[in-house]
Amino acid sequence: MNSFFRLRHFFEKHGFAVSSRLAETLGMKAKSVRLFFIYASFTTVVGGPLLYLTIAFWLKMKDMIYTKRSSVFDL
Repeated sequence: MNSFFRLRHFFEKHGFAVSSRLAETLGMKAKSVRLFFIYASFTTVVGGPLLYLTIAFWLKMKDMIYTKRSSVFDL
């Protein structure tokens, strides 16, 4: 278990400076960059299936409204 804590400490010290380095590069606060990543993750988790279901609904409605009419010559 001690090796787990050493590994975690290493990644916390050296590996998780993404938002602070990005904020430093862009000239922003690190808090703003972190909030952007949080909001973007919620949007992609919720937005993807919601968009899929909306498109499926509209395609089903389109298929129900615009059904293929049989031709006069098929009778």
